[in-house]
Parts: sequence; C-alpha cells; structure tokens
Amino acid sequence: MQRVLIIAGSDSSGGAGIQADIKTVTCLGGYAMTAITALTAQNTLGVSGVLPIATDFVRQQADACLDDIGADAIKTGMLGDASMIDCVADIIEKAGVFTAVDPVMVAKGGHPLLAAQAVHTLKTRLLPLADLLTPNTPEAEALTGLSIVSEADMRTAAEALLDLGAKAVLMKGGHLDTGAEVVDLLVTRDAVHRFTAPRVETRHTHGTGCTMASACAALMREGRPLEEAVGLAKDYIGGAILMAPGLGQGHGPLRHNWLL
Repeated sequence: MQRVLIIAGSDSSGGAGIQADIKTVTCLGGYAMTAITALTAQNTLGVSGVLPIATDFVRQQADACLDDIGADAIKTGMLGDASMIDCVADIIEKAGVFTAVDPVMVAKGGHPLLAAQAVHTLKTRLLPLADLLTPNTPEAEALTGLSIVSEADMRTAAEALLDLGAKAVLMKGGHLDTGAEVVDLLVTRDAVHRFTAPRVETRHTHGTGCTMASACAALMREGRPLEEAVGLAKDYIGGAILMAPGLGQGHGPLRHNWLL
C-alpha cells in the first residue's frame, strides 16, 4: 500500500484540497495522511475565507506521520506564504521520498491562495525538491514569466521549470484552446511524453489539479516509469470528470470513487 503524506489546505466543500487528495489516494488503493496548512471556507462558487495554520503545527502533523507510519510519497498543494514553503521544504528534505508538487496559486474561482511575495521562495526552495511538478499553464506563466499560448510554448515553459530544479514537469494544457482535445506534456531532461484526451465540455472541474498530483503520488511505484504513472493518473482523472455528480451551482466536484 502506497503511503502518501499530503501537505495542503482543506476545502470545506470537499471538492479540492485535502479532501480531494484523500479521496484520490484512497480510491487508488493508497493510504492517505495529512498535514493541513490552512482551512478554507469555500464551495463551488468560490473561496470566502482562509485561516492559515501555524508552521510549527504543520511540522508537528508531518513529523507525527513520518516518525510512526512513514511515507512512500509526499504531495504538496496550497502552502500560502513563504514561511510555509520553507517549513514544507524542510519536511520534504527530511523525508527523502518521491514528491509531487502542485504549485497552487489561485483557486478555481479566482481567489489567490499564494502570497505574491512567496513566488520567489516557491521557485528557489520547493521546485528543486520536486520529483514531479504539475502546473497548469497560468501557474507556469507565473513561475517562468513566459507567455503560453501553444503546445510549443508549453514545452519551452516546462524546460524553464526544469532549469529551476524540478526533475520532471507535467505541463497541463487544459486552459489552452487546442480544439477537441486536451494536450498535456510530461517533460524531463531526457524525453517529452505527450498525452492527449478528448475535451469534456463541463463546468464540473473543481479540484482537478489536486486530484492529478495526488493520483501521480499514489500511483508512483519503485520500478514503474514516471510516464506510466502519469498515464494511469490521467485515465483516472478523465473518468472522474466524465462521471462528475453535477453538484453545486458553480465549478462542481469530480466523482473520485468512479472506479468502485
């Protein structure tokens, strides 16, 4: 059983954040543990409040999990500010396991989830610890300063993120206008793997970024190529989007348990 420590914020509506992460890891056969970085008041219409958790207590949560149960992988999500990023970087360095970093910056409804002054710390402390970085195109633009309007731009931005220290970058292309299909690129120093899927016209995509990164962490195994884990994760999230339950008045959640 893959033991995954999730370090991220809580979504009170259950569609994203820690709640989506736990559902994903559990439905993919893993064991989910958490170190919660913030509480949010939110629903499918947006975020109405954020309560950060003290870094010392985040560290205490993580240590309690790692010192007893241990972890095979870590997944990070919403971190909030530079001090939290430093705290989480210390935890990752201590654990020394596969780490999937979802560089959460803005909620689906547009609410900022990372302080602007923390972007430099994210780039210098956390990206070099990422075995897999999973940005969407707006996040990649914010991290690189590059404009991304095409598949070629996605590859260029991914290579820039590799230069910042990430070992592999899964560049998610769902925000780009690529017609009837969505193109994602897994870029490493050695190869580029291209994944395509039919575009699903739906507003029920809340938590897709959290779910994708957690699925990769849950599916990564010793001896399994990263591109295989990413492909399996994409199959999982594709089904979760197609079978979304249609809840809420805004960006609704996925059906994480569609495989059961």
